[in-house]
Amino acid sequence: MDNLELLIDFHKNAERQGPGSDTDTLLAVSISRLDKEQPLRIADIGCGTGAQTLALARHTNWHVTGVDLFPAFLQSLQEQAQQEGLSAQVSTLEASMDALEKQGEGWDAIWSEGAIYNIGFRKGLQLWRPLLKPHGVIAVSELTWTAPDQPEEIRQHWQEAYPEVGTVCEKLAVLEEEGFQVVGHFCLPPSSWEDTYYKPMEERFAPFLEQHGHSAEALSLVEGERREIELYRKYQHYISYGYYIAQRKG
Repeated sequence: MDNLELLIDFHKNAERQGPGSDTDTLLAVSISRLDKEQPLRIADIGCGTGAQTLALARHTNWHVTGVDLFPAFLQSLQEQAQQEGLSAQVSTLEASMDALEKQGEGWDAIWSEGAIYNIGFRKGLQLWRPLLKPHGVIAVSELTWTAPDQPEEIRQHWQEAYPEVGTVCEKLAVLEEEGFQVVGHFCLPPSSWEDTYYKPMEERFAPFLEQHGHSAEALSLVEGERREIELYRKYQHYISYGYYIAQRKG
């Protein structure tokens, strides 16, 4: 397996591929002011195995399309939706998040939890804004500094991994510059990193390494994840995901 295949294999059976929780998703729904009883069309871009996709479908009357590049993630989402009796509300689309223009306009809302970083915050907003209806809503979680004067160790790590990491004020400014009116925002609590993402991930390390014969590639992947967890636990006061909810202008 190459590194990408290993990464998919490590995450494909996980409930979440990034920090978040059903509580966070539903808080964003509440802030969005979208009508939960209407059959709105929602795109969940970079959905992974679809924890938030399913949360949206369970608690609203919306039709949610999970969009992801990797079939293994979408298959997991389809199977879970079927088990929960949500197949009529949940569909999937195998596509790259930077090549969705063929889907045309007309989404009532676009969701993206912990995924927009793959193409960058500003570029994602630029590409996805035309896909929304006028006054459609975007709800995204994005890596965000939550305190000033970050220690060099955590600052260097995240600036190398994701140069667009910025403060809440910087993210709100980008939203305004790209044609959105901010409706609300909040930061994910530590439980949305630990309880639903990092702790379940740590439980997968040993079986994953055994499955792949403790290969150098598998060991490297696990060590990279362990390093991220270590840095988060050391510096969680300074970093989180900001959840931003905004409405397309005009």
